[in-house]
Amino acid sequence: MNNTDNYDGFSGSHVLITGGSGLVGRYLTSLLLSEGFRVSHLSRRENLFGRVRVFRWNPGKGILDADALNGVDYIIHLAGANIGEKRWTKAGKAEIVTSRAGSAELLHKVVAENGINIRAFISASATGYYGSLTSEHIYTEEDVPADDFLGTTCRLWEEAAGLFAGSGIRTVKVRTGVVMEKSDSALSRMLIPARFGVFPVLGSGKQYMPWIHISDLCNIYLKAILDKSMAGPYNAVAPEHITHLGFMRTLASVMGKKRFLPPVPGFLLRIAMGEMADVVLKGSRVSSEKLLASGYTFRFPVLKDALENVLATED
Repeated sequence: MNNTDNYDGFSGSHVLITGGSGLVGRYLTSLLLSEGFRVSHLSRRENLFGRVRVFRWNPGKGILDADALNGVDYIIHLAGANIGEKRWTKAGKAEIVTSRAGSAELLHKVVAENGINIRAFISASATGYYGSLTSEHIYTEEDVPADDFLGTTCRLWEEAAGLFAGSGIRTVKVRTGVVMEKSDSALSRMLIPARFGVFPVLGSGKQYMPWIHISDLCNIYLKAILDKSMAGPYNAVAPEHITHLGFMRTLASVMGKKRFLPPVPGFLLRIAMGEMADVVLKGSRVSSEKLLASGYTFRFPVLKDALENVLATED
């Protein structure tokens, strides 16, 4: 890690992760355990990880046993319903928001009411904060949230995290791009046709895809724990800007395959996916300069290297 002058002493510190059984949670748990942290999870599922203690909660019903927070030094809030799992119905949208903002509000309520002292609250967020649009603007943490569904969701998510900051607790918000990982991810879905030599381009292909390797994302969370100078929002995206077309070309090159189909028209995707189609049809550049200025050094700043690493570790 970098910039160790500002690090807290952390040996044996206890980290509670919400959503620890999810994609990022699994990788992050392994990293934290290897670094000497004690880790526990808050989950609605049974203990699927096997190496940590799991406490059950039900944010939708406001159920959280305060004992789950005893001795906790840091909370990492990753919980949230999958935005791409099903169409965005009215009920589905409400679940997406509540599972993020509502669960953070519940955590703050229990922490505040029980006088629990934690060193930091670190919340996931997303580059969807800036909205589903394609523009020439390069978004930074100083930009305002968009007023579409994703922008509003991220704003409410971060406002709920901000309750901890209002209570004097150091709070970090990690705005994440598309995660490069081999399974249970956006990339894993792209690899299904790619293994048959098919690399579909969605819409114009000119939309940008802010992305990050899973290793960098987890190390950013580790830095957010250790570096007490970190506070507020940080864009967790690699420095390299690439369009969707550029992404698919890089993926084809790394896989040694060349076959492309005609672009998939946007109107067909909107028929199939509804409003959610804008997530894949639109996208702008997002800056990682604030993260770089904090002293973080990316392990995978270039997409080609990130993809080669991910594909080399495929089962």
